[in-house]
Amino acid sequence: MKIHIIGCSGSGKTYLANALAKKYNIPHFDLDDIQWDNNAEGYGTKRPLEERNALLQEILNNNEWVIEGVYYAWVQQSFDEADIIYVLDMPRYLYKSRIIIRSIKRKFGIQKGKRETLKSVYNLLKWTETFQNKNLKEIKTILDKYENKVIWLSSKKDVREIIKAI
Repeated sequence: MKIHIIGCSGSGKTYLANALAKKYNIPHFDLDDIQWDNNAEGYGTKRPLEERNALLQEILNNNEWVIEGVYYAWVQQSFDEADIIYVLDMPRYLYKSRIIIRSIKRKFGIQKGKRETLKSVYNLLKWTETFQNKNLKEIKTILDKYENKVIWLSSKKDVREIIKAI
């Protein structure tokens, strides 16, 4: 089974990916870990393109995977190889509140992850508008050719039903 999950920050990609990976007993990969250099001293340092592309290829060489992230411009091969593609198009209030709650949990060490600054959280919330209003339209166009394997999820109920159906 090869599953690709795409959606806005805070849309529930990681939650769905973890549930699917556990249910099918397959590895879960977060594209943020490929895009960003988590060993860099500063927040928001990107990996060199060659390194990023090699890491993605390494994942795609596996027989099964769950890949999740916001990225679409450089992951064409994962769309090609995926058996199913879930697109999370959640309500604005939901992903924005999740981003804020996640940043608070990280700030206090309740949740694992880099601790964002107030400015980086603000910028992420602002970026979600671009993602929803511009990028999601581009993603739809890209995914049109995969219509037989794309499933759009637009509510928490949709996600629960996917997990329950497994």
